[in-house]
Amino acid sequence: MLSDYHVHTEFSGDSTAPAREQIEAALRLGMKEICITDHHDYGSEAMTHINFTLDLPAYLSGIKNLAGEYEGRISVLTGIELGLMMRQKEYLEETAAWLPVDYIIGSNHFIDRYDVYDRRYYEGRSEFASYRRFFESTLNRVKNLDCFDCLGHLDYIIRYGPEKNKNYRPADYMDLVDEILKVLIQKGKGLECNTAGFKYGLGHPHPYEEILVRYRELGGELITVGSDGHRPKEVGGAFLQAEEILKECGFRYYTVYHKRKPVFCKI
Repeated sequence: MLSDYHVHTEFSGDSTAPAREQIEAALRLGMKEICITDHHDYGSEAMTHINFTLDLPAYLSGIKNLAGEYEGRISVLTGIELGLMMRQKEYLEETAAWLPVDYIIGSNHFIDRYDVYDRRYYEGRSEFASYRRFFESTLNRVKNLDCFDCLGHLDYIIRYGPEKNKNYRPADYMDLVDEILKVLIQKGKGLECNTAGFKYGLGHPHPYEEILVRYRELGGELITVGSDGHRPKEVGGAFLQAEEILKECGFRYYTVYHKRKPVFCKI
């Protein structure tokens, strides 16, 4: 079973799952390691009703203690999902430099001071324009921020758009997506294959298979796999599908991170 590198726990503002239960779920699936990656969207409190600012001391010590407890049974890695926001650039870069974590996901959740989950983000513009703005924002952030190891759920916005992925065609945005992928490759950043698209009824991972293929065509090799699981039953979700998808897209290895360094694992 592939290792899950995108898992949330009670430390995150949007999960109530005890970290121990997430680890136990990974154990039952036969995983060799799991990386807990709780949300830290610093400065987002004015834009959403959920507190996405992580209590870093409590989080870091809590996961470290569990890693020691489970030593020899499963490797428990400490990660974090940082919300990429240009106005927090200085804070993000400084924090990433000292954080004692194995892995940092960089994710785009907030645009124009709205959570893309919020219906107000879509008001006054078409779904196409809303999605395009998301990709434009993502490109700007990956160009100008270096505080992450891997870009999370690249086409995340289709979970929440007015028609979700009914009208979504990656080709319509590929000019921007291509640039995002090229920047990631140039900067040595990875791309996440996030399987939560299946639990959201999209029938595809984030990003779509066409984008995964394009990343590989451009020379991308750093591909992580994450369930974005917020409950034990979601850990490792659709990972058997993910294995086949990655193989079909040209990947023979996926990536895990230890002390912020990529390690390749055969699929």
